[in-house]
Amino acid sequence: MWNQIYDPLHSPVLSTIAAAIPVVTLLVLIASGRVQAHIAAVIAVIVTNLITIFVFTMPANMSIRASILGIVTGFFPIGWIVLNVIFLYQVTVTTGRFELLKRAVGGVTEDRRLQLLLIAFSFGAFFEGASGFGTPVAITGAVLIGLGFSPLAASGLSLIANTAPVAYGALGTPIQGLASVTGLDPYILGAMVGRQLPFFSLIVPFWVVWAFAGWKGMKDVWPAILVTGVSFAIPQFVISNFINPWIVDIGASLISMGALILFLKVWQPKQLWLSPALRGRDESASTMAAAKPLDKTPLTQGELFSALLPWIIVCIVMLVWGNGGFKTWA
Repeated sequence: MWNQIYDPLHSPVLSTIAAAIPVVTLLVLIASGRVQAHIAAVIAVIVTNLITIFVFTMPANMSIRASILGIVTGFFPIGWIVLNVIFLYQVTVTTGRFELLKRAVGGVTEDRRLQLLLIAFSFGAFFEGASGFGTPVAITGAVLIGLGFSPLAASGLSLIANTAPVAYGALGTPIQGLASVTGLDPYILGAMVGRQLPFFSLIVPFWVVWAFAGWKGMKDVWPAILVTGVSFAIPQFVISNFINPWIVDIGASLISMGALILFLKVWQPKQLWLSPALRGRDESASTMAAAKPLDKTPLTQGELFSALLPWIIVCIVMLVWGNGGFKTWA
């Protein structure tokens, strides 16, 4: 038996720095742009083992076995979930359904601030609930670029929006991970998170629009932002506390998208923000390297159904799989 030592250097500050070295190493190597991500990960694993063995005095065989377990866990189920969502995304791109989806989203509103709410926040939350692990930013970023946003703005704004649903990402993987470490009931943990996170879910939509359009730009569309945040935060609380922690993001995101779309049918800002440029930047620079202009031809009902069908199937599968009764029966 080996009992973990939390303060091997007899200094909370120094021990914390030692524990952070592997993570810092990984981030610095990736940020440098000179080391590929998988090579950086291998180096970080080696550094992690050196720190755990020589600083935290963990037995070498136990440290190596723990690393192998972490790698296997990374592939299954985490890597498997991400692989399948990327596969689904590639299928929609290849078959042309992704272009139809972009046209459908662009047809809801031409205002860039409202497009951010619909895509980066609500639609991104759906992908966070379905797969997580960077997939929401990659896919919503692609949609935003297709609508004319610059790659940097699309990825940065998608990252901000993704802070609201991440606790329940990948079918509640963080909750399940915390439950396995603490031994606590995941339903209890998920419910407690669901009592805290909705307050931040109300703030994040305001934050992402403010980061894009500034205070005045945000103030002009505050009713839509409020509808988006409230329609996400309340289901987030209800589902996590009274259903289960696995489908929180999927259910809340679908309700949020539906509420925002319905609200935009009866309300539009007095002045549309048609530029995809960030406040204070030149539009031509911001849209540089963006995709070709979006086709604004209205979709037929058949085209709309075709664009949404892959994601409808995903919703049905996730909702059935996440049901506690189905898991008990299976």
